[in-house]
Amino acid sequence: MPDAALIPAVLVHGLIGALDDRDLVGQLGLRRVLSPDLLGYGQRASEPPERIQMDAQADQLAREIEAMDAERVHLVGHSVGSVVAALFADRHPERVASFTSVEGNFTLRDAFWSARVARMTTGEADEMIGEYRADPAGWLRGSGVDPDERTLGLARRWLAYQPPSTVRAMARAVVDTTGRSTWEPLLRGVFDRTIVHLVAGDRSRDGWDVPAWAVQAAGRVTVIPSTGHLMMAERPQVFAQTISMLIAGDRGGDMARTPDAG
Repeated sequence: MPDAALIPAVLVHGLIGALDDRDLVGQLGLRRVLSPDLLGYGQRASEPPERIQMDAQADQLAREIEAMDAERVHLVGHSVGSVVAALFADRHPERVASFTSVEGNFTLRDAFWSARVARMTTGEADEMIGEYRADPAGWLRGSGVDPDERTLGLARRWLAYQPPSTVRAMARAVVDTTGRSTWEPLLRGVFDRTIVHLVAGDRSRDGWDVPAWAVQAAGRVTVIPSTGHLMMAERPQVFAQTISMLIAGDRGGDMARTPDAG
């Protein structure tokens, strides 16, 4: 068996921002880490909103992984990025060494914020993102993160990473996908074929609508202390340690807590 550290990790970002922060990537201890831009984000921010569908995002992720020339990867999906990662894992199970869902969307109920954004008009979405950009400290506090020099810099970058049209289109795509009757069977199939780990913040865990079957089937369920949904912004080193532990194949019981370090 190859050393787990030689298998690349692919970090799939959520609705807003990216997962390429050096405080995170640099702590993973892996030879290669890919933090791709989904359609509508970063270098692909000009993608037309009508092209931003979950199936198209999974296809884009497949192209990015294919370009890595790696037989298998460790998938890490945050929030709506976990939906994209799960679609990839369903289509290409032989390419996935493990899949870590970081408060990913299991049900339509779980996508409550996306559902609210999906109902917005174009003007309302523009206004919402404009307000966030004008007051990044307020956006951080509303997301449960204490603003400081580091997190404010991260927030400004994340909020500028995609246009409001992308946020609205992604929200609609998530609601459409997780609302389908085929979504839960697809996820069950991924769990059956792949090692799947679940990661949550201790302040946001109770609000994460994870079905009992998923908890029971998971390789490990890890709760990171003193964090919420944006745990990689609050405690990037501890988040990276958690992902590294899971990628290394440290299997535990039904529930584990990371060391309250750093």
